[in-house]
Amino acid sequence: MFLIMLLLAACSSQKAEVPLEPAPRASAYIQISGSDTMVNLALAWAERYQQEHPDVRISVTGGGSGSGISALINGTVDIANASRAIKEEELQKAQQAGYNPQEFIVARDAIAIIVNPQNPVTQLTMQQISAIYRGEINNWKELGGEDRPIVRLSRETNSGTHVYFLETVVRLGNPKDKTIFSPDTLLLPSSEGIIAEVRDNPNAIGYDGLGYVVPEVKVIAIARGRGEPFVLPSTETVNNRSYPIARDLYMYTREQPKGVIKDYLDWIVSREAQEIVVRLGFVSLEQSGVSGKTAKLD
Repeated sequence: MFLIMLLLAACSSQKAEVPLEPAPRASAYIQISGSDTMVNLALAWAERYQQEHPDVRISVTGGGSGSGISALINGTVDIANASRAIKEEELQKAQQAGYNPQEFIVARDAIAIIVNPQNPVTQLTMQQISAIYRGEINNWKELGGEDRPIVRLSRETNSGTHVYFLETVVRLGNPKDKTIFSPDTLLLPSSEGIIAEVRDNPNAIGYDGLGYVVPEVKVIAIARGRGEPFVLPSTETVNNRSYPIARDLYMYTREQPKGVIKDYLDWIVSREAQEIVVRLGFVSLEQSGVSGKTAKLD
C-alpha cells in the first residue's frame, strides 16, 4: 500500500507540472466612444470584428457625440462616434492640440417623430414641429388632436441627435436663428428613455433614430411645408431624399488612420459590416450611395 501511494503521488506531481496553454492575448486595442444613437451599431460591429480578429479587442461606450469628440481631442479614445458633423470650434481645439481630425461617413439614419399610439394626430409639418419645440404650440387640440397639454421630450445637450434636431428642425436649418428648446422640454439621457416615456405618456412627443423605434410608439408622417406630401421615415424615403429629417452617421480619428484602426475602418464600410447596419434599422452606405471615404475638414 505504501509503494502504491508513492507511485500515485509521483504521477500526480508529474501531471501538475504540465504547463497549461496560455489564453490568446490581444495584440491591439481600440477604444471608441461617443454617439448613443450609434452605440448598439458600434457594439454589433465590434463583436463581429473581434470574432474574426481574435487578436484585436475593441471597447465601445456611449455618452453622446460631444463627449466622444472631446475624448478624441483629449487623446483618451482612438475613434469618436458622432451622429452629427464635428463643430468648427471642436475642429479648432483639435488642431490647436496638434491633431488633424479625419471624418468617415459610416451609415445614414432618419430621425422619427414619435407619439403615443392613443394620440389621434398622424401627420405634422416641419413648421408645426418647430413651433411645438419652441413653445409656440402647447396643446394637441391646436393640431387636430384632443384637448391635452403637449409634453416635449428631447435628448440631452451633449447628444449629437439633440444638436442635429435643434439646427434642422427647431431652427428649420436657419444658421442665423439662435432659438433654443422650450424651457419645459424634458431632457432624457438615452434613446431608450424617450421611447419608454412616449410609450407610457399619451401627451408626449419625442424624436429618435429610426433604428430605435418600436411598435409600441406611433411614428408621425412629416411634410417639409404646407401643401407638400407627408412622408414616413424608411430606407426608401431616406435614399430618395423625400423624408426631411435624415442625416449621416460619422466616425472620427485624430489623424489619418494607420495599422489596426485603418483596417477596422476599412472593414466598417465593407458589405459585411454594412449588412449589420441594415439589420439594426439604419441605412447602409450601399443603399444610400454615400461614400464612406474620409472628408477633408480643414
